[in-house]
Amino acid sequence: MTQVLVAYGSKRRGTAGLAAMIGDALLEAGFTVVVTSARDVGDLEGFDAVIVAGALYANRWHRHARRFVRRHAAALRGLPVWLVSSGPLDDSAALGDIPPTKQVAGFIERVGARGHVTFGGTLAADARGFPASAMAKTKAGDWRDPAHIRRWVAATVVPGLLPAGAG
Repeated sequence: MTQVLVAYGSKRRGTAGLAAMIGDALLEAGFTVVVTSARDVGDLEGFDAVIVAGALYANRWHRHARRFVRRHAAALRGLPVWLVSSGPLDDSAALGDIPPTKQVAGFIERVGARGHVTFGGTLAADARGFPASAMAKTKAGDWRDPAHIRRWVAATVVPGLLPAGAG
């Protein structure tokens, strides 16, 4: 059975929730899935594919996602890999493809990722710290779209994991 790692970098747990949604969609498709913080992954032994999700802050991927890709770059080059960005605090990600930031595009090239997608983010109205508390005054809400996530997994990831001719 194909085992997929969904590793995430998340400061306010929104991307952790997004990673869980991706994991649920993969489970529904019949795969074995491990969803965990990118900082907690020791090695990629036993995984047949990897999805790395990172929250975007000021066009920079979360540090745990960045460090994960750098630390495991050699192993990732030998596996099917997809990168996911989480961040827009509006419905723009559900309305059309958002290209990766320059930094994430570099990671795509570095590991030969099969693709990238950006999903909407989430920000609690009571978010603390600057600039989150200032942004929350006008941008609080949850723009993660579970249907969009399931469609992406079904149309992009699942076909990339099935043997040729299957499905």
